Amino acid sequence: MSREVPLERYRNIGIIAHIDAGKTTTTERVLFYSGRTHRMGSVDDGTTVTDWMEQERERGITIVSAAVTTQWRDHIVNIIDTPGHIDFTAEVQRSLRVLDGGIVVFDAVQGVEPQSETVWRQANRYKVPRVCFVNKMDRVGASFERTIESIIDRLGANPIAVHLPIGFEAEFRGMVDLIDEQAIIYTDELGATPQRREIPSDLKSLAADMRAKMIEQIVETDDELTLKYLDGGEISPEDIRQGLRKAVIAGKATPILCGSALRNKGVQPLLDAVVDYLPSPLDIPPVQGLKPNSEEELIRQANEEAPLSALVFKIVTDAYVGRLAYIRVYSGKIKQGSTVYNSTKGKRERVGRLIHMYADRREDVDEVLAGDIAAVLGMKGTFTGDTLCDASNQIVLESITFPEPVIFLTIEPKTLADQDKMSEALQKLAEEDPTFRVGVDENTGQTIIWGMGELHLEVLMVRLLREFKVQARIGRPRVAYRESISKPVPKVVHRYVKQTGGKGHFAHVVLKLERGEPASGIVFENRIKGGVIPKEFARGVEKGVSEAAESGVLAGYPVTDVKVTLYDGSMHEVDSSEMSFKVAGSMAFKEGVQRGAPVLLEPVMHTEVVVPEDHIGDVSGDLSSRRATIEGIEPRTGETQAIRAKVPIAEMFGYATDLRSMTQGRGVFTMEFDHYAQVAEQVTKELLTGAR
Repeated sequence: MSREVPLERYRNIGIIAHIDAGKTTTTERVLFYSGRTHRMGSVDDGTTVTDWMEQERERGITIVSAAVTTQWRDHIVNIIDTPGHIDFTAEVQRSLRVLDGGIVVFDAVQGVEPQSETVWRQANRYKVPRVCFVNKMDRVGASFERTIESIIDRLGANPIAVHLPIGFEAEFRGMVDLIDEQAIIYTDELGATPQRREIPSDLKSLAADMRAKMIEQIVETDDELTLKYLDGGEISPEDIRQGLRKAVIAGKATPILCGSALRNKGVQPLLDAVVDYLPSPLDIPPVQGLKPNSEEELIRQANEEAPLSALVFKIVTDAYVGRLAYIRVYSGKIKQGSTVYNSTKGKRERVGRLIHMYADRREDVDEVLAGDIAAVLGMKGTFTGDTLCDASNQIVLESITFPEPVIFLTIEPKTLADQDKMSEALQKLAEEDPTFRVGVDENTGQTIIWGMGELHLEVLMVRLLREFKVQARIGRPRVAYRESISKPVPKVVHRYVKQTGGKGHFAHVVLKLERGEPASGIVFENRIKGGVIPKEFARGVEKGVSEAAESGVLAGYPVTDVKVTLYDGSMHEVDSSEMSFKVAGSMAFKEGVQRGAPVLLEPVMHTEVVVPEDHIGDVSGDLSSRRATIEGIEPRTGETQAIRAKVPIAEMFGYATDLRSMTQGRGVFTMEFDHYAQVAEQVTKELLTGAR
């Protein structure tokens, strides 16, 4: 099958933002104006395309990222609408990993909010070029200028305004296109046919100043344009667009547009910006990977004639068709009915059906070419982060890393009939969501589930009941503590000697333990010299350390942030084996942790509470009583203030209800995981004695 639309006219983009900034509404308008839908869905009415899950429509929030495909100006636009709530940050992370560009939506009243900062950092990490859409310009307190200032101050970005709003708040009528020097006015309620007119006389002077500033910002990013500008040459609208496109793709600038998605204003210029400034798969660097079981680097060009390389970025259990694997094809092509190689797992997989997803609806296709996003049906052993490739040209692409879950709870089936159903359902949910973990408490035999927050686990438990028809008793949420050491242990010697009738066991290891960097996990270093312990036995020590770290010595929580160095030991020619060194490594590590003055660590959340001014004292006092470190208070719109603080998550269960009662329902807060910190001595005693 030949490609109907050239690859340079493909755009793979995500819509990312803080919760309630208007991502889903913007996506709905994009689908309507591009002709993909014939009516506009509403988040409030539960009629949106991308929020298709029952709980999303009930709660009015996005929970899972949804993929849709549309067309604009003869370009194919693959869009992923992502969640804004921090509990579902994994959905944003895996979407950004496979996207070429992004639209960041800001609330014109609130400006940059905490989750805006998080998604911006994630986009920086994956080097995703983006355009910004300042939404809700029709609301009381909206400010285009203040939002741009907060983008500079809080995100350290280089925003370039290509729009100037016409009218304020309820009088917002459209925007000045600074590049073409025209006014875009929306006269009808549907906003389908915006009119281009002359710039209103009262805005001509300001528009000329802003255009001059915009041109200066753009020419600074391009040497050729700088020379032309300094020589007094005319910078045409086409020069501006090309210069801005180059700057956006290079990560040097971000165009800022404005509008009101709910009032149907500004969405068509946003689609134009996606086509004009965001990259096609050919504009981004070729994907890099490693040859399996080696350090040899490989690259794959975005070309369907190249060997296949594709990344699985999401697994979904569909009630009608079964297990779907969402893939981004970077090079080559995948055909329906063909066999591909999963280089991460080292096994072959058959491609059952290939599907272009339209939120929860499906369109079958025969093949998927380089640069496209689709879903595959029929893969049984493939999971999020796995690489699919040709068996004869193997490559492993960089996987996707996810944050560690910070709370857990126990779950028990109500009846024997629910027992098997529950195990199967939890396994499917864990396959879909890499931040959801399932395990068993060795002491009680109870099933334990871990998640990113109360809302995350609540949503999954409702799915368990509604989708999988499992009745279960659920315990109260508890904190996922960790253990670490507080002082170095320079030398831990352990000999494991066991003689049986036949071949015995012998392993002698000498370890050094040090406190590692925050969020480093367990770092193992092999510093054996002279081959006194062969590499394969050293790998056994590493496995033993990893297994021992799963359960600490204080309260059985996993051990983290410890650097372990194997620097001496000995072996026996006959009795030594990898298993012997694994046991020795495990025992030496446990002994070392015991001697390293073990401490409990707790997850600390970066929290922002936005409240009316007259409630600042009560809310600040309440946060301090929750062991919060208040970092600052800054003014927000109207008479509201934002309190930024670091608070242990243990103190924040049920905070939403307490905040509502303190502020007469007017306060809101957001939380995201920041770091693990040592638990205060008194709190540790209470935890270990069961007083908490």
